[in-house]
Amino acid sequence: MISSVRGTAVHVDADAVVVEVGGVGLHVAVTPQVARATHVGETITLHTSLIVREDALSLFGFETREELSVFGQLLGVTGVGPKSALGVLSTLTVAQIADAVAADDDAPFRRVSGIGPKTAKLIVVQLTGKIAATRPAGAVGGDAASFAAVPAQVVQALVGLGWSERVAADAVDTVAADAADADRASVPALLRLTLAALGPARKEPVGG
Repeated sequence: MISSVRGTAVHVDADAVVVEVGGVGLHVAVTPQVARATHVGETITLHTSLIVREDALSLFGFETREELSVFGQLLGVTGVGPKSALGVLSTLTVAQIADAVAADDDAPFRRVSGIGPKTAKLIVVQLTGKIAATRPAGAVGGDAASFAAVPAQVVQALVGLGWSERVAADAVDTVAADAADADRASVPALLRLTLAALGPARKEPVGG
């Protein structure tokens, strides 16, 4: 596994750079932002992911470990390959991705070339509860926005399962008040804790 490279940029394309390391030129796919900021002859450091396939070994490079982590998370989404994941990070910042996932908003992902409506929705669903952990501290929107969005999504999930909105909201507020930060920032974790607190015997029909 090649987790990072540091060397001299000997060639720059719109979406890739060639980094010479120990006399070997490594072709690294990057976002347009990285390519524009890279100049031939300068020393650069990239956090990388090596994608191994039967017919190729491909390196994808990023300026920060947060971007690399999100790239890995995106690869875990059904239907998202390395090029599509790089496309997402070429279009959206880590903070924007985190905001979209927290708000259950797939519109930003639909604007990424190669990402269709179904895949955009899958990105939101499958990254829920995961992306907050990779979000940089102090990013626009911050943890407060994520914490505010998670309970609302849990309430919606409980309503879909048959609880009234009033009962769901009260239960989520009570559980969230005592939950750890990691659980409050995760939809699956907070939903699991709230379901345990409610119990099947307390379930009531919507509008009850």
